[in-house]
Amino acid sequence: MDELLAKRLKELEAVREKSKKPGGEAKIAKRRAEGRLTARERLDVLLDPGSFLESLPLSGHAHGLTTDGLVCGSGTVDGRKVFVYSQDQTVRGGSVGLEHGYKLYRTVERALEMRAPLIGLHDSPGARVPNSQELDSLSNLKRSIFASISDKHGGSVFYPNTLASGIVPQISAILGTCGGISVYSPALNDFIFMVDGKSHMFITGPMVVKMVTGEDVSMEELGGAKTHTQKSGVCDARFPDEKALLLEIRRLLSFLPSNCGEKPPVVATGDSPDRSLDELYDIVPTAANKSYDVRKVIRALVDNGDFLEIKREFAGEVVVGFGRLDGKTLGVIANNPMTMAGSLTVNSSDKQARFIRFCDCFNIPMLLLVDTPAYLPGKDQEFTGIIRHGAKVLYALCEATTPKISLVLRKAYGGGNLGMGVLPGLGTDMVLYWPTIETGILGAEQSVFLLYGKDPQAATDPGYLPKRLQDYKETYANPIYDASSNTNVEDVITPAETRSYLIRAYRMLEGKRKEHPAKRHGNIPL
Repeated sequence: MDELLAKRLKELEAVREKSKKPGGEAKIAKRRAEGRLTARERLDVLLDPGSFLESLPLSGHAHGLTTDGLVCGSGTVDGRKVFVYSQDQTVRGGSVGLEHGYKLYRTVERALEMRAPLIGLHDSPGARVPNSQELDSLSNLKRSIFASISDKHGGSVFYPNTLASGIVPQISAILGTCGGISVYSPALNDFIFMVDGKSHMFITGPMVVKMVTGEDVSMEELGGAKTHTQKSGVCDARFPDEKALLLEIRRLLSFLPSNCGEKPPVVATGDSPDRSLDELYDIVPTAANKSYDVRKVIRALVDNGDFLEIKREFAGEVVVGFGRLDGKTLGVIANNPMTMAGSLTVNSSDKQARFIRFCDCFNIPMLLLVDTPAYLPGKDQEFTGIIRHGAKVLYALCEATTPKISLVLRKAYGGGNLGMGVLPGLGTDMVLYWPTIETGILGAEQSVFLLYGKDPQAATDPGYLPKRLQDYKETYANPIYDASSNTNVEDVITPAETRSYLIRAYRMLEGKRKEHPAKRHGNIPL
């Protein structure tokens, strides 16, 4: 072998070996003691074995920063191509330097170019602060910190994130303490997952909060997984450890298409399309004021009870998530009477509108399960902008062109008919009723009292209002009576036949095409 070649091969082997553990054994051992995986171990759990093709693995090695704190490239999940980056906290704390930022940007850009999902595994405090040696060097050269920066860097990754939005699914995992630019990119993504006790995200950390406001707050309280799943709604789900989180990303991807030009994958679930749902008669009480958990309805309905819920701990009055009917992905939006009686609120409106828009981006048919007394009244809701937030839902519903079916399970009063797509003219393809539902401006009791409560006979005849109520329920509040003249109602179906009916209905709606007027873009009431 040629001497030069032998020398270069040895040099290449040494650099490659260094890139496997760029921070050294001591830092890796410390992470494992904390119950954390390394950047590469995370990829091993996420991706199919042997599928990872690394991009720019030799970056940064000449100045002692092998990989520059980012392992990135492409691989497969269940045989389908994805692009992924994994920040390495053992190299300058995972901070975003020049090569790191370029690799970050290029990974997002490639996902967009190849029309494949993007997955970001975040473990970075944000932009890298130059050390004293680097500052001295810049000072001697009379150069700015930003002198060598290109237009493709960590601080501009939001641009390809935005371009890719609605074209490819983008998923982020927060696996360490992340701040600054390392939280804005995830915030632009479609889904964010976190780990209990180990994940944190905030714009300014506890130390800065203390300096500026004098307030003492822990990292966990300020930006932990529980905070962002239950209070801010920034996080979509939290997990006990990294492996569980990474496996859930794989599960989520199984429901999604690779890009907006494809349909979601069809899975052979083995669940009969003709399965009767007799259990629903016991799950949903006919009395409108009794609560139940709508998740039981959803699990009975979807294939094998497999339902992947999004934002389970946030705004529980609305349940959203993915299931399958006859092997085909379905986006479910359901009022949940277990929380706030299923009322529509500021937080649930944001949750609902964002989920609707995601489903519409990626050709996922939607099912709205309706059981709501309408919008939650009160000063808190009005002062926090229920009008504006509720309008987001109307905007999302009217903008969506993917197949949509609204099924009223029990009640839909007032504005609930708007927010759940029951009223005609909102782009809903089919409106269905169960036989015992009530719908209208008000409930039957409230309507009868408003109409007849001041009638003199009501004061003298104790049977007058009950008789009026009975008449009202058998006519105006009777869905079978309503369907006779309300052509917006496609059909009245029994709970038992709901699954089989919906499967046939979505088959009918396959291939739906609807175009909106050409424009740059709308102005959703943010």
